[in-house]
Amino acid sequence: MKKVLLIATGGTIASKKSDNGLKPQITPEELLEYIPQVKNICEVNAIQLLNLDSSNMEPSHWKMMVHCIRENYDKYDGFVIAHGTDTMAYTAAALSYMIQNSTKPIVITGAQKPIDLEITDAKSNLLDSFLYASDEKSQGVSIVFDGKVIAGTRAKKVRSKSYNAFSSIDFPCLAVIQDLNIMRYIPMLPFEKPVEFYENMDENIFLMKLIPGIKPLVLEAIFEHYDCIIVESFGVGGIPQSLAKDFYKLCQEHPEKLVIMATQVAHEGSDMTVYEVGHDMKKYCRFLESYDMTLESVIAKTMWLLGNTDVTKENIEDVFYKSVNYDVIFGKNRKC
Repeated sequence: MKKVLLIATGGTIASKKSDNGLKPQITPEELLEYIPQVKNICEVNAIQLLNLDSSNMEPSHWKMMVHCIRENYDKYDGFVIAHGTDTMAYTAAALSYMIQNSTKPIVITGAQKPIDLEITDAKSNLLDSFLYASDEKSQGVSIVFDGKVIAGTRAKKVRSKSYNAFSSIDFPCLAVIQDLNIMRYIPMLPFEKPVEFYENMDENIFLMKLIPGIKPLVLEAIFEHYDCIIVESFGVGGIPQSLAKDFYKLCQEHPEKLVIMATQVAHEGSDMTVYEVGHDMKKYCRFLESYDMTLESVIAKTMWLLGNTDVTKENIEDVFYKSVNYDVIFGKNRKC
């Protein structure tokens, strides 16, 4: 029987009511008591690593998860992380870069309602996660939620209350789970390299969301204080006239800064060559683009790239567009 480690970090799944709303209070051992069927699936040990509302999740906590998995990697066949839903997609993306080529599954799950309620999605999500984490064909980082298995770099929370909270953006689900049966859509290909762990992340990144009429008042401070500026633009990507002159000037003054064009649109990605507002800026400034990557993956990948300079000895653009856990499919070679 497979051995799986449950790593509890808090979240709604482990919450109970308090005077000020839901608060994580349920221990990992208590979580397991709600799914006694797990004994027929795998052997489980549990550890309480964190006890957070996931709105409080930070890169330092990702490092703790990676360190925990690294320390226990040889002892277990798989890992299940119980996590809050609000930042689950960010954590899944981050762990996809921080733990690469893992032949052992690292599953992240949670719930929209606490596990101690009579009507809840927590029990099925947790049981499905152990099932997937103990299956011979599972590997890498994924989210298991509402019967779907989503690659860690492709998940986005799209609903705040419903059980089907997560979607796989512009990429098929890896599998679905129904009645404790796994139906796979994407074959798991063997990794060419052994597992690699990274525990450094550069958090000095600024996400600038464009709105109609945005002014360049804070641009200088952003370029001065941050290592990377990610522009969450309209549509396929571009810099509006209200910012263009100042943005171009600062790009020239700070050539060492990494600038990435992303999009506010969930599906189909960026392409700065389509419109003049993007084409001209990319022509004169050194922009990387998100293309078909999710915003969560762009942020996590950039933190990983800048935090691990040894992986960027080659051209940073080549590393950024190299696919990790299905994060980029078309990239700069996409056809318009």
